[in-house]
Amino acid sequence: MIAFIRSHPARIYAVLVAALALVVHYVPDLPSALILGLAAAVLGTGEAVQRAEDRKTATAGEGDQGDDQADADELSA
Repeated sequence: MIAFIRSHPARIYAVLVAALALVVHYVPDLPSALILGLAAAVLGTGEAVQRAEDRKTATAGEGDQGDDQADADELSA
């Protein structure tokens, strides 16, 4: 389960945001303070998800830089 969360944080975040929107739409009697607290938590989680995705992108790009340079040299020749 932890491996799934680490490899798909953006998907999980999207599902949670969609679920929150549905709850707010279909349960109009929710206190506005609760909704605002959940919105703040969602925004904070979004920042954490973005950082996790940035780390994955940086890690994936580390091993490919040499190949990209070789491809660029080959194309320019």
